[in-house]
Amino acid sequence: MRNGRRLPVWLKMQRASGENYSTVKHLVAANHLHTICTSGNCPNIGECWNAGTATFMILGDICTRACKFCATKTGMPLPPDPQEPELLAESIKTMKLKHCVITSVDRDDLSDGGASFWVEVIKRIKEVNPGTTIESLIPDFDGKTEHIQMIIDAGPEVISHNIETVKRLTPFIRTKARYDKSLDVIRYISAKGKIAKSGFMVGLGEKEEEILKTINDLYEAGCKILTIGQYLQPGLNYMEVVDYITPEKFEEYRVIALKTGFLFVESSPLVRSSFHAENHVKAN
Repeated sequence: MRNGRRLPVWLKMQRASGENYSTVKHLVAANHLHTICTSGNCPNIGECWNAGTATFMILGDICTRACKFCATKTGMPLPPDPQEPELLAESIKTMKLKHCVITSVDRDDLSDGGASFWVEVIKRIKEVNPGTTIESLIPDFDGKTEHIQMIIDAGPEVISHNIETVKRLTPFIRTKARYDKSLDVIRYISAKGKIAKSGFMVGLGEKEEEILKTINDLYEAGCKILTIGQYLQPGLNYMEVVDYITPEKFEEYRVIALKTGFLFVESSPLVRSSFHAENHVKAN
């Protein structure tokens, strides 16, 4: 139940338990790591951790922004942990991951938004795990291309940046981020020859034509991979759900996006950025 509304039957989530789940939970805790799975109250934590994988979150668990859809803590972050690149790389090795997804909180307190730390993390993962591919789900770095370029030069196979919602709703649910700035980030990544990926939520009161325009805007910016999922309110102080979108409508959006030209489209109620991410490195 969320605000007295019963979740539709199609939003049933896998139970967060099991041997693999416990193993991942212990590994994350023992190495003092963070995941968006827990920080963001992801509904797929049971499925993903039971499968022995997780989406790691670097640069701490405190974000300098306070978006109205995200459950990640906000405030003044602690200094980056110099041991984090090594601990994360070794954890990925222990989990025997063939593909990993790394994201981060926004670090507007750092002069480069955390880009140099991102580079350290990516390089160390590649050194310790030479056969593992990487998706970097990055913040917008305030649109500064020199910082985005640092990530590109580090060599992750996929670079993603989520636009999160349609243009009209962006000022209401995102703080410093802007719709057009996010498109510019995607455009820059694509122009440099990297696989660009993005995603957005539905159920926040957007209109059909706004959804279709967002799909088209991302494609025109060079986005190759798209994820669309249902917004779920993570707590009482966040934006309320306006609509629960049916699986049939999600499938309709998937077909439209594929016809538009996207190479991979994940569109269903419980889809999140890292859903089936191991397949997205095949895009070209």
